[in-house]
Amino acid sequence: MAQTKNVLQATDDNFQTEILGGEELALVDFWAEWCGPCRMLAPTIESLAEQYSGKLKVYKMNVDENPTTPTQFNIRGIPTVILFKGGKPVDQLVGNQPKEAFIQAIEKQI
Repeated sequence: MAQTKNVLQATDDNFQTEILGGEELALVDFWAEWCGPCRMLAPTIESLAEQYSGKLKVYKMNVDENPTTPTQFNIRGIPTVILFKGGKPVDQLVGNQPKEAFIQAIEKQI
């Protein structure tokens, strides 16, 4: 999936700098091309990126192309979305959740 205006690409190479090294709130969607629920979740992730533009950095990480980082965070199933604040994981949602679930998790951290 191509990077869009509001959704950035997370990789094993940039994860340390972009997410763990950042102070701002970051949402990382761990996904894969072959994952149906991941594709169904994509519009929600896009929408959240737009809605929280300037307050939240949104990333997508393809687990097939970047195996190291998902292993570090014990990701067993996708889609998994982890919220990071100050470089630390503060919340995690697994599966294709309703947008409201993500909004609640984000609002708790803002």
